[in-house]
Amino acid sequence: MCGIVGYVGYQNAVDILIDGLKHLEYRGYDSSGVALMADGKINVYKAQGKLQNLIDELKTKSDSDIKSNMGIGHIRWATHGLPNQINAHPQTCNCGGLTLVHNGIIENYASLKTELEKEGCKFKSQTDTEVAAHLIAREYDKTKDLVLAVNNAVKQLKGAWAFCVMHKNEPDNIVATRKNAPLLIGVGENENFLASDIPAIIKYTKKAIYLNDGQIARISKNNIEIFNPDLSIADNKVEFLPFEPLALSKMGYKHFMLKEIHEQPDVVRNILQDKIFDEISDIKLKDVKLTKEEIKNIKRIQIIACGTSLHAGLVGKYVLEEITGIPVDVEASSEYIYRSTIADKNTLVIGISQSGETADTITAIKQVKKKGAHVLIITNRNESMLARLSNSLLHVNAGIEVSVAATKSYIAQLISIYLLAIFMAQTLDIKTDLIKDIKHELLILPSKLEAILSNCSLIREVAKKYSSYKNFIFIARGINYPTALEGALKLKEISYINATGYPAGELKHGPIAMLDETMPVLAILNEGIVYDKVMSNCEEAYARQAKLIGVANHIDDKHKKLFDDYILIPDIKDIVSPALNVTVLQLLAYYIAEYLGKDVDQPRNLAKSVTVE
Repeated sequence: MCGIVGYVGYQNAVDILIDGLKHLEYRGYDSSGVALMADGKINVYKAQGKLQNLIDELKTKSDSDIKSNMGIGHIRWATHGLPNQINAHPQTCNCGGLTLVHNGIIENYASLKTELEKEGCKFKSQTDTEVAAHLIAREYDKTKDLVLAVNNAVKQLKGAWAFCVMHKNEPDNIVATRKNAPLLIGVGENENFLASDIPAIIKYTKKAIYLNDGQIARISKNNIEIFNPDLSIADNKVEFLPFEPLALSKMGYKHFMLKEIHEQPDVVRNILQDKIFDEISDIKLKDVKLTKEEIKNIKRIQIIACGTSLHAGLVGKYVLEEITGIPVDVEASSEYIYRSTIADKNTLVIGISQSGETADTITAIKQVKKKGAHVLIITNRNESMLARLSNSLLHVNAGIEVSVAATKSYIAQLISIYLLAIFMAQTLDIKTDLIKDIKHELLILPSKLEAILSNCSLIREVAKKYSSYKNFIFIARGINYPTALEGALKLKEISYINATGYPAGELKHGPIAMLDETMPVLAILNEGIVYDKVMSNCEEAYARQAKLIGVANHIDDKHKKLFDDYILIPDIKDIVSPALNVTVLQLLAYYIAEYLGKDVDQPRNLAKSVTVE
């Protein structure tokens, strides 16, 4: 997955391209590059490593070298070929007349490369993208029209792609197309834009056109043409972009991750607004289209997601089964898509994705739609591909999340799942004290989150104390087991400490062999049915001299001696406690990474939106 930006207009293109790439760094930072059209030729500049290296390279060029009103840019997360300057995009054909940038994976690139080499093409890189450059150039030699050339070329490709293409013979146009990879057109006045995601262009325009799979766009300074795969004229509507440029500011915080953790109380308020009003009234989910009859006929719920969203789905399993009594299966999208798809009209499939562009989840959702299942998508991007595939939609309304490590989008997903469970229960006329308790806890959750966020000193002290450890174990039971998984994931992602989450009861079935004074164990405890059981597991860890950290709403006096450190959260019903516990774990991971001097917002090898399988 990579970031693409394109510009044609009256401003200096390189400034807009670099600014756009800065806002797409969450999509990759192995290398970057720009191609600028000027005086009938295309100049390409590339650099290995982070975007700043490209910026430094451009500073060595004269103004005349980089003066241009049209160009394309790219920031790379490597899939084919090492992350070096040669493999960086843009990639060109042999004559240098055609240049393109690409996000995605071309699955049949090897056979195409062999074919093109037999025809005399010389390859410089190890990328699948260079194959596309040669292929489109070959088709251009036949047609002398860039739209036709791109259309003919993509018919020969297998996989996923978003392309932005320039040719020196068409100095006023950029041609773009997509299949299973995000790409949008920003609509301006005497200028137009292309980008993989909204943050790259929100500073310049609030109007966009979303391309559908297979469509091809030709954009110039004053014109946008969109063609369907059969080259008939398409009529895509212009849509209003939902975000403000201010969302891309750190607002005084050292890192976006810390800012986004602190935004969580307001994120919860935004989700609850117009949906839940008190403990008695029905909640409103206007984009959930499930009828009472459809819910009554649901025999099975499947939750499909990846990474952090998968952990939200695991919490969802506990909540949905407890409230509705419907069996729930949770599976990683990457595993789901390579098995027989067991779904039908009596299956509710819930896809969860922050970006709405997660490639594995998109593939899975397409598979279940063919089986007739009702698809409900929980996403932070209501304009995304997954949102467009949905029968029902829960927009989590968390705002732009810049840091690669998901925080506010996770808590937004959790709250959305609680709302969905309550909605399904009320539709089925299920009324319990538990539902009232959940409603009550949701309404006061923002203030409890603020209580944690207003006093982080203890969490910082604990983080500093344990920042030198090389391994970590997180344990919990019941609804907080997924919280243990998420806490371990956060620590791994941004500090590179080897952290693993376990069901606390599984500690003695193997992991206990690792316990000694060098192994911290973080236990999530909340007063409820599993409290005593988790405490027993803490006793086992204590007996092996492990360092014990407790995160709990209560630790009784007789057990305090077990813990080297403990962090108390505000009192909360067990079923809603993941929303508070995970905030503590997010902060702990953040402060450990900060003490270690890690690049918190852009951890190595990771990208925010995984748009390749």
